Amino acid sequence: MNQDRNMNRGSTIFLQGVIVLIGIGALAFMLWEPHVEGANANATLFQMYFNSFVVYAVIGSTPFFAALYHAFKVLGYVRQNKTFSQATVNSLRIIKYCALALIGFVAVSVIFMIGGDREDRPAGLFMRILVTVPSIIVATVVTISERILQKALDIKSENDLTV
Repeated sequence: MNQDRNMNRGSTIFLQGVIVLIGIGALAFMLWEPHVEGANANATLFQMYFNSFVVYAVIGSTPFFAALYHAFKVLGYVRQNKTFSQATVNSLRIIKYCALALIGFVAVSVIFMIGGDREDRPAGLFMRILVTVPSIIVATVVTISERILQKALDIKSENDLTV
């Protein structure tokens, strides 16, 4: 029993570390990418980071980072043996909303693609697909997990009342 708890603790700590590395990597990419974009070859730092596309990307990434934070929290609840708690369900619900918000930001970003250079459209479409498909998968998996966990909590609370 104690060995299972240590194994559970080790795996959740590892997964929390992975989440932190994903967040650091995404933040580093967001800071680095404007420097290598061809349109910014002669731009100042202000012009690089305060154009409408970069500002929209930063605002649009907020749900991503919020979802990472709540995934980190869910793993913390699992490590504390609070998997079947309302706090876990609430964090899963927030992750679902974050994934849906990310899909919405990508859908609205098509306006940038329409107004942009025609040669950039295939790459822009590919980048939107790279963000949208995983967001759809995450939203689906988290919705199913949230419903299952909520039903388990409802059954648990009914059983607690009958005893």
